Amino acid sequence: MLMDRGYPVGLKFTQTGPAYRTDRLFCELIQQARQGETITFSEQGCPVGAYVLGRDTSSPDEYYFNSGRYNSKESATRAAEALPRLEVRYSSIKLFSVVENTPDFDVMLLFLSPEKAMRLVQAFSYHDGQPLAFIIGGTASVCGDCTAVPANTGRMCVSLGCKGSRKHSRYGDNELIAAIPSIQFKDICEGLVAIPGTFD
Repeated sequence: MLMDRGYPVGLKFTQTGPAYRTDRLFCELIQQARQGETITFSEQGCPVGAYVLGRDTSSPDEYYFNSGRYNSKESATRAAEALPRLEVRYSSIKLFSVVENTPDFDVMLLFLSPEKAMRLVQAFSYHDGQPLAFIIGGTASVCGDCTAVPANTGRMCVSLGCKGSRKHSRYGDNELIAAIPSIQFKDICEGLVAIPGTFD
C-alpha cells in the first residue's frame, strides 16, 4: 500500500447525477473521499477550482493578485493563464475511496511521502524508460495538476501541492499528491510489483 493514511481517491466524470452544489472546496471533498466517503457533486465552492474544472469562464487573475502571491497584476495574470483547464464535459463528479473491486475511475489521486512518490515515478518509467515530465506552479494542485492535467493528457502527474489545498484540506506537510489516469493504471501497477524496493 503506497499511502500511509486513508485511501486513494477515485474520480469519475459522469453525465448523470444530481445537479448538486456544495460550498466545500474540491480539495476538501477529495480529503473526505480519502477517509471513506462517497461524494457526488456538480459544482463546488472554490473560485479557482470552478475555473479549472470548467464551471466558470472568469479568470482568477484578480483573485491571485489580491492574494499577495504575485508582485504585479501582470504576473498574476500570467499565472492564471498558465492554469490547466479540464477539457472533459460532465454533469457531475463522483469521488470515492479506491479499494479492491472498486468501480472504474477516470483519475486516481494519492497522497504520498516523497519516497513513495519516487517509487510511483519509477513504476511509471518501468516499461519504456521515459522520465515523468510535468509543469508545476504551486497553484491549483489538486484540481489542476492532479485532476485536469491527467484527465486531459492521459498521463500521470505529481504535484508538490498549493497554498489553498494545504490550508483548507490540511494534508500532511510530508505528503505530495500523485494522480494516475485510468489508462496508465495497469502498467504502473505492473511496474510497482517489478521494480526493486528502495532499500533492497
